[in-house]
Amino acid sequence: MLRRLLGIFLVLIGVTLITFFTIHLVPSDPARLWAGSRATREQVEQTRRQLGLDQPLYVRYAIYLNNLFHGDMGYSCHTRRPVVLDIRDYFPATFELTTLAMILAIVVGLPLGVVSAVKKNTVVDHLSRIFSLAGVSMPSFWFGLMMQLLFASTLRLLPLSGMIDPFVQVHSPIQKVTGLSILDATITGNWTALFSVLEHMILPALVLSYSSLVIITRMVRSSMIEVVKQDYIRTARSKGLSERVVTYKHALKNALLPTTTVIGLSYGFMLGGSVLVESVFDWPGIGLYATKSALIIDYPSILGVTFLFAIIYSAVNLVVDLFYGLIDPRIRYG
Repeated sequence: MLRRLLGIFLVLIGVTLITFFTIHLVPSDPARLWAGSRATREQVEQTRRQLGLDQPLYVRYAIYLNNLFHGDMGYSCHTRRPVVLDIRDYFPATFELTTLAMILAIVVGLPLGVVSAVKKNTVVDHLSRIFSLAGVSMPSFWFGLMMQLLFASTLRLLPLSGMIDPFVQVHSPIQKVTGLSILDATITGNWTALFSVLEHMILPALVLSYSSLVIITRMVRSSMIEVVKQDYIRTARSKGLSERVVTYKHALKNALLPTTTVIGLSYGFMLGGSVLVESVFDWPGIGLYATKSALIIDYPSILGVTFLFAIIYSAVNLVVDLFYGLIDPRIRYG
């Protein structure tokens, strides 16, 4: 654990180093952005001195790193708030959306992969391949637009965008307890707002889960095909165990090790890669915040979001590594 934590620390330092020096290659003036478009040259220079932008780049990086160790990510140029507070407000929406998308991907992907492996080279398997090929081929933003066109504009079954209906937000606002809308609405018994949030979450969750769902399906299929060839599977069948027990208790359990890696990486990818989906559906999460920050080249916000994504990926990888021991007791770390 200590060895892996040290590795994560070095990774995070590397991410801050690369991001900090790369972003300053962009031809933009943070002082002008902070001072405003109508600021005079004297005001811009004063702002540059106040922000420390007149110092050498390596000195500014050292200051940034020191502030980061103390929990200070700087101030956003377009919200005029600490980046830490912005992340605290935007991240819960992304976490809810990503978690629901991951649950959908696992609930659908695991059984579909098992069925595809058990019925190898049948019509079911071929349909699963087509479904998977479509999932990895379609860009998420295009798929999101098509889902909006079908279910929101044509069929009018689901909301087009947003997180909650404006009328519900005015008359039945969610009282903030944890920052998670679904959990807060459930705790406070605000069922009208809960239904509205869930209704708005269906389309973006489906779009976000599709690419991970098909990857999980293909990984389960390939792992299951290898596992069912093993001797212990033939032994289990020779004992008279039902095919269902052999498939789900013996084969699937041993095929989950590589699948767990894919699930963990997919979850990290969803949390960090929800930018396009949130932009299409106007979902008020960290992805939409990152998009707005990138469009105006908001240095502190971009650095903060990048650092957050690096922490998420590293934490997910650590959890997956530790989870291996629960799936396969033969694995020992030491």
